[in-house]
Amino acid sequence: MQEEKAGFITPRTFPEDGQVLALQSTRRGGVSPEPWRSLNLGNNTGDEPERVRRNMRLLSAAAGFDPLRTVGSVQVHGTEVLHARQPGRHEGYDAFITDTPDLWLCIFTADCLPVLFYDPEHRAVGAAHAGWQGTAGEIAAKTLDAMRRAFGTRPGACRAWIGTGISGGEYEVGEEVAGRFPERCSAPASGGKRLLDLAAANHLQLVRIGVCEEHIERSPYCSKRDDRLFYSYRRDNGQTGRMASVIGIRPRNPRS
Repeated sequence: MQEEKAGFITPRTFPEDGQVLALQSTRRGGVSPEPWRSLNLGNNTGDEPERVRRNMRLLSAAAGFDPLRTVGSVQVHGTEVLHARQPGRHEGYDAFITDTPDLWLCIFTADCLPVLFYDPEHRAVGAAHAGWQGTAGEIAAKTLDAMRRAFGTRPGACRAWIGTGISGGEYEVGEEVAGRFPERCSAPASGGKRLLDLAAANHLQLVRIGVCEEHIERSPYCSKRDDRLFYSYRRDNGQTGRMASVIGIRPRNPRS
């Protein structure tokens, strides 16, 4: 039974020009039971596929995009970027770019960060799945570079949204992981561990490649701490659902 309308959050930094839709789902407003309650959008989580499909239909109806025109992938914590031109399900990609209207790029997370891009000059968008491995491999920078090569995107004109993931105060890692990032992106924790701030690491990466500070927005939420709104792989010991982050260019003549 659906408990409420499908929930999602949206960035404020993207221009309100009616041309782009960008969002990240919450866990609220779906039909999945525990431990996926309730708006689980991730396959390969143990949830029934039909419930996952119904949840996507609920989200798309609430947000206003076509669930039959989505692009997704079995994410592998890599740095491969796909230039998407049509709907489809792929494997091995952790980022997408497109300038095709009414094509909806989807990233699925439950602690990793979604990073969404909008180029208002060229009506183009991008989406990246940035866990610690992808962030260390500079997937955000590689996604924006793919947009530059494909569409002529200028980093200084691009908007970026770093969506909800595990926060720096909750993400405990070993020195071998923390050492792959600038020292200011982590802080000491007990037992020789470090607290890694993935959002800060991605933010620094974007600034370094030319995205303006005022064009970067970071979600104020934490997937691990805000359990009523978000799934967390760490908090729930892997038995949990996935949020979807979706971005696309609205069709010039929206369907009635």
